[in-house]
Amino acid sequence: MNISIIAVGKLKEKYFKEAVEEYSTRLSKYCRLEIIEVPDEKAPENLSPAQELIVIQKEGQGILRYVKDDTYTIALDIQGKKLSSEGLADFINDLGIKGRSNIAFAIGGSLGLSEEVLKRADFKLSFSPMTFPHQLMRLILLEQIYRGFRIIKGEPYHK
Repeated sequence: MNISIIAVGKLKEKYFKEAVEEYSTRLSKYCRLEIIEVPDEKAPENLSPAQELIVIQKEGQGILRYVKDDTYTIALDIQGKKLSSEGLADFINDLGIKGRSNIAFAIGGSLGLSEEVLKRADFKLSFSPMTFPHQLMRLILLEQIYRGFRIIKGEPYHK
């Protein structure tokens, strides 16, 4: 299975980089993982709604540039469906059974995902009604994908 994480922004903090590298290494046993960083647009806090829309659209175009036609795309969206860890494992496993071997997860920037990305998504996934920094969300996502593969394989994991 090929999994891509397409995320707006770079990881800046060393501890996030190290944690992402750790989970990337762990996941190499289960899938081919690619992490794609899309540049984030500068967005001062006092943007008008029109300016915010421009930022979101530019970041969305950056994400969509990496989404191939045959890729099952999952947008991380606060309005999406909530799954348990076991539910995510079943979801990933079902995609594999159905022959969907290319999966991309899209993580937006501080303003979220564009309508174009949300429309392109085959599934919208919410981890919580809370808002998380995109750097932390990348790590949480990787941990849950790793946990999902452990569940699929019947390997022990921390409940």
